[in-house]
Amino acid sequence: MAGRVLSDASPLIGLARVDGLGWLNALFGVVWVPREVRDEVLSGRELPDEQKILAAFAQGGLRVCERTPAKPELPDLDEGEVACIRLALADTTPALLLMDELAGRAIAREQGLRVAGTAAVIGMARTRGLIPSARDVFARLHASDFRISTSVIAEILRRVNEG
Repeated sequence: MAGRVLSDASPLIGLARVDGLGWLNALFGVVWVPREVRDEVLSGRELPDEQKILAAFAQGGLRVCERTPAKPELPDLDEGEVACIRLALADTTPALLLMDELAGRAIAREQGLRVAGTAAVIGMARTRGLIPSARDVFARLHASDFRISTSVIAEILRRVNEG
């Protein structure tokens, strides 16, 4: 198991859309969010899922890492991805990154880090019995403007015996 779980913005947004932020706590305990990611998902622009994410912070399931190491240089990624990778590399125990963006995932893996995305969290929630159907959750997510590749969804559904 990972020592600390860190999340980028996309999994928080996706899980908020399907009322799945509580699954993070059931699966991982506390999930850490870099300040840069918190600022992105709680922009104050009244985005649809902002209140759900704010509530998860208020309940203590999401916690903020205020300080992000300055290295390594990762010029091709956004601030949230960079912060997650830097924090994971600074941990003394192996961390798990929750991240959806392909470039960020690839660089994290190059750095020897473990990565899971929103789809994997949905699969884990199904495996642990937190949800009755991953297929239904993917359908709800797809009905919003949140996209996950059909091949990734098919693989998760196969793994949880819904394929």
